[in-house]
Amino acid sequence: MSLKKHSLLIAFSLIASSSLLAQTPRVWSIQELFTRNVGTTEQQNKQFPPHKIIGNVYYVGTESLATFLVTTPQGHILINTDYERNNAVIRDSVTKLGFRPEDIKIILGSHAHGDHMEGDALMKQQTGAQVMAMAEDVQALQGIRPGGKEHPIDRILKDGEQVKLGDMTLTALLTPGHTNGCTTWTFKVQEGGRTYDVLIIGSVGVNNGTNLVGDAARVAQYRQSFKVLRAQHVDVPLGSHPAMYNMAEKHAKLAAGGANPYIDPKGYQDELTIQETAFGNELKRQETEGPPTTRGGGGAGGRGRGQ
Repeated sequence: MSLKKHSLLIAFSLIASSSLLAQTPRVWSIQELFTRNVGTTEQQNKQFPPHKIIGNVYYVGTESLATFLVTTPQGHILINTDYERNNAVIRDSVTKLGFRPEDIKIILGSHAHGDHMEGDALMKQQTGAQVMAMAEDVQALQGIRPGGKEHPIDRILKDGEQVKLGDMTLTALLTPGHTNGCTTWTFKVQEGGRTYDVLIIGSVGVNNGTNLVGDAARVAQYRQSFKVLRAQHVDVPLGSHPAMYNMAEKHAKLAAGGANPYIDPKGYQDELTIQETAFGNELKRQETEGPPTTRGGGGAGGRGRGQ
């Protein structure tokens, strides 16, 4: 073989290898996903530019803690109050979008961890809104008492139950594992004469310190949740942390115009694959190496910070 042909073969081989690597999705560990989702303290506190996502759905949270406002002429629904310290940022974001925080009528949440629902009591105090939560998370929520405040729960929900306000109907899907009552919200929105299915993943992350090999029921919860989530038709995937749906990248694309980047059904399936692979790998690791120590990042049913 001539030197020229040999060089060409090497070049083609390198190109093929690079192409294959580019197509191979990254495999995340549970620790890497935790860090990706939760972010730094600065990211948890820093206001992300409030903006319209699609239809009557708006983002009013921080760089790493997602809060959504669903508006109606009869009042608004707020999903996730985050930490109590995020209250001023959320209220300011709502105001900057031209809405009144006082018009929030319903407060919903993703799951009973402080970084998503600690602010419920203060937000209710300020707005008079009804706080609603999945039955299986009530006990854990009652342990979240910032400043000694009792955690308000005005309506206890069950799997598949609907929450209605004005012309909006939101369905609560029980997707446990991360917490016993972890809740995924689904609903439809209208934009440009079309109807889109929106889904806000509660979480299917495995926090450090979660003993999977010693808790068959927890493993069964995760597997059932992945099955439920895979069965959903989703046009617009969202999540309790912006990194779960690449918000920063999609928000940057909004200014360029064109198709709404938040319409991303493939991104939804990709995120589920990332999460399910991390869960499976962690389960296999624990089956080989044994369960984790009790020291870790909040536990699956913990009351502090989690994914």
